[in-house]
Amino acid sequence: MKLAFRIALRFLSSNKGQTFLITLGIAIGISVQIFIGSLIEGLQISLLDTTIGRSSHITIAASEKNEPFNDYEAVLNQLSNQVEKMTPTLTGGAFIKTDDKTNQILLRGFDLASADQIYRFSEAVLEGGRLPAPGTNEVLMGVTLSEDYNIEIGDTLEILSPAGQLTEIKVVGFFDLEVAAINASWVVSGLDLSRTVFDFDENQVTALESQIEEPFDSDLIATQMQTDVNREDLRFDDWKAQNEALLSGLSGQSTSSLMIQVFVVISVVLGIASVLAISVLQKSRQIGILKAMGINDRTSSLVFLFQGFLLGILGGLLGILFGLGLLVVFSKFALNPDGTPVVPIFINYRFMMLSGLIAVVSSTFASIIPALKSRKLSPIEVIKNG
Repeated sequence: MKLAFRIALRFLSSNKGQTFLITLGIAIGISVQIFIGSLIEGLQISLLDTTIGRSSHITIAASEKNEPFNDYEAVLNQLSNQVEKMTPTLTGGAFIKTDDKTNQILLRGFDLASADQIYRFSEAVLEGGRLPAPGTNEVLMGVTLSEDYNIEIGDTLEILSPAGQLTEIKVVGFFDLEVAAINASWVVSGLDLSRTVFDFDENQVTALESQIEEPFDSDLIATQMQTDVNREDLRFDDWKAQNEALLSGLSGQSTSSLMIQVFVVISVVLGIASVLAISVLQKSRQIGILKAMGINDRTSSLVFLFQGFLLGILGGLLGILFGLGLLVVFSKFALNPDGTPVVPIFINYRFMMLSGLIAVVSSTFASIIPALKSRKLSPIEVIKNG
């Protein structure tokens, strides 16, 4: 084993140019794999954060649409260990009166402390505004809605419920959640104010909204929740069922990324196999002499397996460095007008280590063919034929 390893090192060092080219080929293949994989992963994370990062992954609501349900706290406590974040909401259509005009809005009452973990209102509040204080008539308003009706911070308005009840509110800030429909229609308040407007009981809400650690497991977890709660008056909606087009796009990205990486690995394997096969012919005289001196077929085969293994290690390490370099360059030069990266780069060190391991395994596997070829070399024929 040690002898085969030393001979492999000698063969690689005796032809530094060839060794460098093979190593460079492996490194380029692995760096492309890392770059494309990281780019696609960053794009998917960005898309998910944009679409569902500030929304509910699993929503529990009454089976009858737009109706409240009772005893929400019991459900919340029962399911708290299955979700990462959960907040009760009380939502309904209403109207605001401005300058003798009545305009339709969507009033969303939240437990603001828990809702802020999902919607991140505190990050979205524009300068000069703040979150409504609990138990008051204060509200946040979408920035587009405020611009459309010339509303300013500190203004006192009236909300008209569908039942005709008027409630006075005070605007304490505007938010921008970067979704046009939300910015143009949402008015956010505490649960108490929303209950007052819609005349609901204290133990009633229209939904429990939650986020889970793995968004792609939402359908499975929603089904499990429904089984655990076992209430016919509730339905459990997951984001995947409502975003089939997005899921199709993400699936297509993942598949294309995987296919590219597979073909990169295949090209690396074929390149190494062909070069090492030629190396068997180039080194046939030396191998024949070594066999004549007593080296067996197993040791001669190990020489080429070790060559593939060493080339994989060198190429994998260099490929990881090249891949990191490509990601850094891309993040510095591929920028939006505001200076942010066109696609946020997500560096997954586990994926990079896996890519390096793939380089080692694939290059070692590629050396099997030349290793088997070396076993068939007859020392007498090799020396006789020169």
